Parts: sequence; C-alpha cells; structure tokens
Amino acid sequence: MTDFPGSPDSAARERDAAESASAFAHPAVAPDRTAAYGDHPDQVVDFYAPRDGRTGAPLVVLLHGGAWRSPYDRAHVSPLADFLARRGFAVANVEYRRGGDDIPRQRDGAEPGAGSAGPVAGRWPETFDDVAAALDAMPALASRELPGADVRRIVVSGHSAGGHLALWAAARHVLPEGSPWRLPAPPSLRGVVALAPIADFATAVGLGVCGGAVTQLLGGDAGAALGGDAGAVLGGDAGAVLDGDAGSALGGDAVAVERAAHADPGVLLPTGIATAIVHGVEDIVVPPAVSEAYVDAAARSGETVGLTLLGGVGHFPLIDPSADACAVVAEELAQLAW
Repeated sequence: MTDFPGSPDSAARERDAAESASAFAHPAVAPDRTAAYGDHPDQVVDFYAPRDGRTGAPLVVLLHGGAWRSPYDRAHVSPLADFLARRGFAVANVEYRRGGDDIPRQRDGAEPGAGSAGPVAGRWPETFDDVAAALDAMPALASRELPGADVRRIVVSGHSAGGHLALWAAARHVLPEGSPWRLPAPPSLRGVVALAPIADFATAVGLGVCGGAVTQLLGGDAGAALGGDAGAVLGGDAGAVLDGDAGSALGGDAVAVERAAHADPGVLLPTGIATAIVHGVEDIVVPPAVSEAYVDAAARSGETVGLTLLGGVGHFPLIDPSADACAVVAEELAQLAW
C-alpha cells in the first residue's frame, strides 16, 4: 500500500491483514445461473436466487472491487452474494473488464503499471462500457434468469472500486453531453448502497489510494509525478488535496482531467437517486475521508447522501459474511429495496 500523510501504523496494518484474510477465506459460492451481456468472456453476470424461494424479491446488482485490476474478480464477493440471497434478495454479481499486465498502455506514452508494482488499474473505456452495458441489459437478463426477481426494485451496490462503479452507474444521466454512457433520464433504480467506495477522485489521488489506481484508470500521468509518494502532490499536507479539485490532484494532466469529468462520482452530482454509503472508520485501504468528501460534494449540490461510519471496522468486513458489518450492509440494502 502506498504511504500517505498519516500513514497507518503496524497495528492498523495487522488488523487490515487479519480482516482481509477472513474475508477471502470463504470458498467461492457457485451461482444458480450465469448469463452473458456481451461477447467478451468477462461480460457475464452470476445470478443467485433468494434462498427461501420467495417471488417478487428485490434485485441487488453487485459490483466487486479490487482496484479495477484483473487479479480480483467476482468470485471473491460470491460469499456476499450468497449471504444476501439468504436474506431474501435476488442477486446479480457482475463481472467486467479490468486492467492487467497485458495492457500495453492506457494511452500513448503511458506504460503499464507506471508508478505501481502491480497490474494497471482498469481498462479505458472498456470498464465503463461493460458496467453500462450490464446495467442496461439487467432487467431483461434478470427476468429471464431469475423469474422470481422484481426488476422494478433494483438496488446497485459495490465495494471499493466496485462502490465507485455503483455510484457512477447511478449518475449516467448527469454525465457530460456527448458521453457515450450518458442516459437521457435517471436509471430505474431504487437506490445505491456503496461500500467503502472510491467515491471522490481528488481525495483518493491525494491519499494514494490503491497504489495510484485512480490515475491509472484515467490513463493520466499524475502517478508519475507522485513518484509513489502522495506527499509530492500534497506538499506534505493532506488538506491541500482534500480542499482542492480533481484537476489539481491529477497534476493538471489534460487527458486524465477530461476523463475524470466522465468517471468521477464526486463531480457527477446531484443524481436524484437515493444513495447510502457504509464505510469502516478503521479503513486504511480506502480511508473514510474519501466517502466524506463525496458526501460533502453531494451536500454542496443540494443532495443528501446517507453515511454510516462503523467503528472498529476496516475495509474488508463489509464483504465478509462472518463479520457483523455485513449485517449492516444487508439492512441498508433492505431499507432502499423494500
């Protein structure tokens, strides 16, 4: 993890490692049905029927996290999908194209993994193409694969990078004119529940979230300017970015700034879609300041976003069925769905 001002101590890192190990210890749960929404192997959705056999169940569209990077796929949130199905939800666990070592560049001159030891984060524009296509196809797909689901009651949820995509999916009607993903009207959603989302790009870049994943996603060069040190952009002061905007946080890179206007939930406000965020106070992967910045931006736009901060909780318990935090997630979903 990239250090940032106020970097977590060893105890915090040990807690994060233990929480991560617990969340990833659950075996993957096979879906009831799988359907494609496109031709690429990653353009698929796993469906989980409500375990009590009920009909008319609200549908949770689940978008997994993993910094938009290929090593992390939908399998790691399949235990969460099963947990929600046991709570009476129908669940659609969406796969989408992510970044990897096979990407030669996000744009000319941007080498893979620049500023990071891992795979490139995201594929531009494929990651967004896929999420838009999956959501557009979802009512028809779910009606066919899960006849018991009520597609009039869809709640979109996602964790970490998937939380970003969930917020973005609910904001497509406020994308800039000419965006290929723009919708002419608000999507037919009951709401969004974002779990520790990368919700505000300026704050995420400033805090070095996920090893420069945001700048890699956007194909920008700010990560190179950071040199692996968020302080280089922050001037040693987190407030410099937290009080700033995406343009300054991205180092003025024209391509990244332009793309951020189409991808940053923190500037795609207000949405008019009921939105709730759940975030652990002890999260050192995506610090809660990222969600707090989004909530503040929403308030400035005249919109109220619910924010539940869970004490003693880090990044991964939100997707861990053995953790109490997972029950909080289910309750937030239920409040919007029913």
